[in-house]
Amino acid sequence: QVQLVESGGGLVQAGGSLRLSCAASGRTFSDYAMGWFRQAPGKERAFVAASSRSGGRTYYADSVKGRFTISRDNAKNTAYLQMNSLKPEDTAVYSCAAAYNSLSTYYLEDFEYPYWGQGTQVTVSS
Repeated sequence: QVQLVESGGGLVQAGGSLRLSCAASGRTFSDYAMGWFRQAPGKERAFVAASSRSGGRTYYADSVKGRFTISRDNAKNTAYLQMNSLKPEDTAVYSCAAAYNSLSTYYLEDFEYPYWGQGTQVTVSS
C-alpha cells in the first residue's frame, strides 16, 4: 500500500507559478511510476503529466507542455509538479497517483494507477 499526500495548491493570478508536492509513504518510492491528473468542475479527470520511476522519462498533456514540469526526489519520497505561466483554464483539483512499475516507463491513463492522493485545489484568477 502506498499513501500519497499532496500540498502546495492555492490561489494564484494568471501568469503566476505554483509548485505542487506529493509525499509518498508505505513502499519503496523509487519502484513506482508517478502521475499528476486534474479535475475541473463539471469535467472528467484529465491526465497532466507522468514520470518513470527514476524520473528519467516524462510525458505531458499538450495543454501543459512547456509550462509544467514533473520531477521527483526519490531520496525524499516526493514527486513535484512545477506549474508556470498558469492560465484560468488550469483551475482544477490536482491529484498525484502512483503505480508499481518494474520498467522505466510511465502510465498515461488514470485506471493504470491504483494509488491516489486526496487532491489539492489550484485556482487561477484572470
